[in-house]
Amino acid sequence: MSHVLAAVAWPYANGPRHIGHVSGFGVPSDVFSRYMRMAGHDVLMVSGTDEHGTPIQVQADKEGVSPRELADRYNRVIVEDLHGLGLSYDLFTRTTTGNHYAVVQELFETLHRNGYIVPKVTMGAISPSTGRTLPDRYIEGTCPICGYEHARGDQCDNCGNQLDPIDLVNPRSKINGETPQFVETEHFFLDLPAFAQALGKWLDSREGWRPNVLRFSKNLLDDLQPRAITRDLEWGVPIPLEGWRDRGDKRIYVWFDAVIGYLSASIEWARRSGDPEAWRRWWSADGEGKDARGYYFMGKDNIVFHSVIWPALLLGYDGEGDRAGEPGRLGLLNLPTEVVSSEFLTMEGKKFSSSRQVVIYVRDFLARYDADALRYYIAVAGPESQDTDFTWAEFLRRNNDELVAGWGNLVNRSISMAAKNFGAIPPIDPAGLTEADEALLATARAGFTTVGQLIERHRQKQAIGEAMRVVGEANKYLSEQAPWKLKAESDKPRMGTILHVALQVVSDANTLLTPFLPHSAQRVHELLGGTGVHAPMPSIVQVEDLDGGPAYPVLAGDYTVGAKWESVPVEAGRALATPKPVFRKLDPSIVDEELARLGD
Repeated sequence: MSHVLAAVAWPYANGPRHIGHVSGFGVPSDVFSRYMRMAGHDVLMVSGTDEHGTPIQVQADKEGVSPRELADRYNRVIVEDLHGLGLSYDLFTRTTTGNHYAVVQELFETLHRNGYIVPKVTMGAISPSTGRTLPDRYIEGTCPICGYEHARGDQCDNCGNQLDPIDLVNPRSKINGETPQFVETEHFFLDLPAFAQALGKWLDSREGWRPNVLRFSKNLLDDLQPRAITRDLEWGVPIPLEGWRDRGDKRIYVWFDAVIGYLSASIEWARRSGDPEAWRRWWSADGEGKDARGYYFMGKDNIVFHSVIWPALLLGYDGEGDRAGEPGRLGLLNLPTEVVSSEFLTMEGKKFSSSRQVVIYVRDFLARYDADALRYYIAVAGPESQDTDFTWAEFLRRNNDELVAGWGNLVNRSISMAAKNFGAIPPIDPAGLTEADEALLATARAGFTTVGQLIERHRQKQAIGEAMRVVGEANKYLSEQAPWKLKAESDKPRMGTILHVALQVVSDANTLLTPFLPHSAQRVHELLGGTGVHAPMPSIVQVEDLDGGPAYPVLAGDYTVGAKWESVPVEAGRALATPKPVFRKLDPSIVDEELARLGD
């Protein structure tokens, strides 16, 4: 057993999340975490809503509410959405807790003390019409490096380079289109160049990463620049330094505090567990957590924050940059083992866009379709290693031809025949198994190694493909063996053997598919006569802030129960009832209905 951290990207709390978001961070991280728990590892899966920064402030101003009120609303919406998908967080929290503030300030103070955070006078953008600060992300222009016309003030999404708004060609405000004015302002900067050597050595030691992630990350090291980590804002974590702590116009910027959330959420989980030091088993680089592994899940637009900036913060906290230094009070902290980045999901050939209604929000999807239908689509056809287009026609086909006609059909006809002819799982004929019987059982057993290794290596498309190959072999076996033709009383032992083998493979395939399809896996377990929890689910729990703030909802659960990653013999004589369909067959008319909902 090993300790495995699943650090999942923090969804931003300025609106509901759409299916493109959860295809990048949500479902892949849950499939991995569920498998690793089933395989016997001690997993800690953490995240929460990212609630600071200008977008929250701007949206709150538009709606005439406070930033906290806006964050409260969307925190609950997102918690409910992720709960509906069955994402098995040990703790899904938020960045507006007293615990998070304290951990962020601890890292800031230590990095400052070690010389990696330095003050600098720079040119800041303000709106000529309002006099308010324009944050980098709200300035758009042409990238001075690659010429991309829609580069942001902090980063170009086309070439991935860090930018400064004043360097953009023809900068303009994304709020009202006006040209910003640039004035002098003092801020704190993270000295990223001081980590170039240490980051390079660390990245060179990484094995098994997706090639595009590693290549992109190494390329960023060629031109690291100091990066501002404070902003002229009223909404965010206060700067924990004398003369700055009580200022109402300066805050730690959201990208700095959000990545620290992985650590602060782990510490909050430990405090709530009754063992405040338990987080160290996943984080302590010089203690019981030194052999722990940490996997970070996100979309490709967040690679730089997880493969360069977050490791730099950890290196600086550990005192391992060019200026050395002393670790902070939390001790030496582990760097990521792997950054698992997905590509983008588009919709019907277009980028997701809430304003143009080219979007389907998670809650709207779950109101009309089953959670496992979406989870299956993301696993088998999602943007694991390249941009992928979601189409309603493909969703319909995958659901009806694969889930319903493939896996659902195998479950239904195997259990139906056994229930009708035996009323229970039949025994194996004492005469023994045929070559065909043995071959199918061996195929199913081999799936545990094949599928498990693929999931552990973040090859989820291949993994679910292998699991569904077992399903296909079982359907082929039933068609060839044709137990329904064995009507004579003398044939009944052979019929029982065929159905016993089929039900054993249904049980094995159900275990192989459990990380991907936990909701239906629980139902299949019960259809096979099983009791108790097969696939544990998260719960929404209202908790008090540990440091005196307002109460809020979290996702949490007990995942020590449930199936193990192994073949468990089905029990002859266990009663079976006629099953109900596991999956819903969708009418082809949904394609036209859903396309009509999309914007032009």
